[in-house]
Amino acid sequence: MPLERRLFRDMFAPDEVVALRQPCFTMGRFFEPGKYLVGELPDTAFEMGLVDKLPPVRGNSAEVTQIDPSNADQ
Repeated sequence: MPLERRLFRDMFAPDEVVALRQPCFTMGRFFEPGKYLVGELPDTAFEMGLVDKLPPVRGNSAEVTQIDPSNADQ
């Protein structure tokens, strides 16, 4: 029997974006697979193991510096 990797809500920042892999049904709402903020998803999605971390996005860091166009040829 394979081990199931479950991620808990406390493992994420409230404003972190995660991927919902499968549909999640609650009494009041249907969540389609896609990207959501952690705070938007119900606890059920985390308890059932339907949520995955997304890889970090490259190029959107504060460390990225702008190139000065006047020095671009040098």
